[in-house]
Amino acid sequence: MKTLTAVTALSALAQEHRLEIFRLLVREGAHGVPAGHIGEELDIPLSTLSFHLSQLKNAGLINCRRDSRTLFYSANYPSMNDLMTYLTENCCEGSPDSCEIPATCIPKKEE
Repeated sequence: MKTLTAVTALSALAQEHRLEIFRLLVREGAHGVPAGHIGEELDIPLSTLSFHLSQLKNAGLINCRRDSRTLFYSANYPSMNDLMTYLTENCCEGSPDSCEIPATCIPKKEE
């Protein structure tokens, strides 16, 4: 991951609603959730939610797919893992095996 990409991702997460949206999507797994559910769960008006989702999508942190008229959003786990790797690549003085931070997150499998 390039520094500029990391800065873009961190900038997108440096806002309370966007961080909460991203954390919700990480918890929900790879299948994703409809935008309306995100707004209801986090009590964010849809017009505001749309702006925040756009910022996260432009930063490469989330994915969007359309199913009929509904937009489903999910965390972009490879991008999240790249960011975590970038942030921790020099962790524990270059001995990541001795580090207690998990290296990657694997999303829940769809049921």
